[in-house]
Amino acid sequence: MSQFIETVYEKLRRHPKRIVFPEGSDYRVLQAASEYVNKKLGPAVVLGKKDQVEALAAAKDIQLRHILVIDPETAADLPLFVRRLAILQRYRGIKDVDAMKILANPNYFAAMMLQNGQCDGLVAGASEFSGNILRPLLQLIKPLPGIKTIASTTILDVPDSQFGDHGILFFADAGVVPSPTVEQLADIAVETARLRRQLTGEVPRVAMLSFSTKGSAQTKDTEKIIAATALAKQKAHQSGLRAEIDGELQVDAALLPEVAALKAPGSLVAGRADVFIFPDLNAGNIAVKLVQHLAKATAYGQILTGLSKPAAELSRGAQVGDILGVAALVALQAIEYRRLYPEQKEHDWLANHQ
Repeated sequence: MSQFIETVYEKLRRHPKRIVFPEGSDYRVLQAASEYVNKKLGPAVVLGKKDQVEALAAAKDIQLRHILVIDPETAADLPLFVRRLAILQRYRGIKDVDAMKILANPNYFAAMMLQNGQCDGLVAGASEFSGNILRPLLQLIKPLPGIKTIASTTILDVPDSQFGDHGILFFADAGVVPSPTVEQLADIAVETARLRRQLTGEVPRVAMLSFSTKGSAQTKDTEKIIAATALAKQKAHQSGLRAEIDGELQVDAALLPEVAALKAPGSLVAGRADVFIFPDLNAGNIAVKLVQHLAKATAYGQILTGLSKPAAELSRGAQVGDILGVAALVALQAIEYRRLYPEQKEHDWLANHQ
């Protein structure tokens, strides 16, 4: 086990948090939930039909001790959630029977649990397509104050690496925004830097990546990165986030001190970057997969940024250890969210969606 994730576990044991796992029919999820509880990281909630979840757990020899299994179709909170759903503008006037059908979907029920404070974080996606996970979260979870962009961050733990922070690298966005605008890129940079700061306490060094370094090429694409860099610096300053942000940078200039000295002398980020912001979803997703498989890195993600409640969308190829690690990171994020973003009054959220 890497020192990085073990440190996360140690912090979480001092402040346990409850995580909901909507995919109770996936044995990997059940095993991860069981290990989450056994490591004393906090309580776990698994959604699904109780008899089916228990049968799967017995078949795979998975302990469900101290794990709450909830069937959304028969849950005691279903009537409350139906009323809450009907208040939202998107669902105004919906019939109870139709609302119940929506909330019978574990992904919607879990998102409603998260929004209503009945769990501290949500981890899903091991057996679902991305849209099935993101849609309920985007519809039911309010964004952070002043944030318009919901994106994602993947944390890569590269063994025996001198890059980043002892091999810990933050990549964004690799899962949500296909072709980000200047403002979206700036938001992604700031919120990924904030996540890095929350999880590690260190000052992030953010590289805004491009095929050009400091004007070596001039196109609309490079101008976009330059503009996004300037805006990200402004947003970070205005929000009080301490972070070093620089761009446009090629990835070798961001990673290698000797290349940085030639291409970006004087940069506080070049050659030392630990947060990497990609120009689009193609680049980000390809980079994550390359590093994960070629460098034998462990990928924790995708942790969603911009939402007011911690959540993550897993890769469908995630293994038990990946799911457990992501759950711990989401829970650790919840500790910081409680401190940084005190709960708004319920009517404030509802009023904005009526």
